[in-house]
Amino acid sequence: MNQRTARIDPALLDRLPLSRDPAHVRQRVEAMEKVLEGLFVVPGINRRVGLDALLGLIPVVGDLIAAALGAWIVWEARNLRMSRFQLARMSARVGFDAVLGMVPLIGDAADFFYRSNTLNLKTIKRHLDKHHPSTVTIEA
Repeated sequence: MNQRTARIDPALLDRLPLSRDPAHVRQRVEAMEKVLEGLFVVPGINRRVGLDALLGLIPVVGDLIAAALGAWIVWEARNLRMSRFQLARMSARVGFDAVLGMVPLIGDAADFFYRSNTLNLKTIKRHLDKHHPSTVTIEA
């Protein structure tokens, strides 16, 4: 696949399991994080960006949609029975990203550098690695 073009596999939704099994939640959250934060590479600077940064270019509505998608990741964390503190922290990251994203120009730059969904994914992975070690995947 060419790094300059973004392609979403049409069968992606068919392959993502829908159960609440921790391994399945991990797969869904990792896929959503990739779509939101690392969908394609910006030519020239070799920096990955995703739907979150693109939606941020649409005033107000785009940031609200991006926040809703980020909130879905927090919802999945809730389904994993993560602590209220972890959920509050993850929600604060999504909220901060959304509020910052509504500021013209600064918000667009913030979407490029501040990756709340990636931070939330790391929090979920730490929880899964500790409480559900069978879900650990080896990254190549």
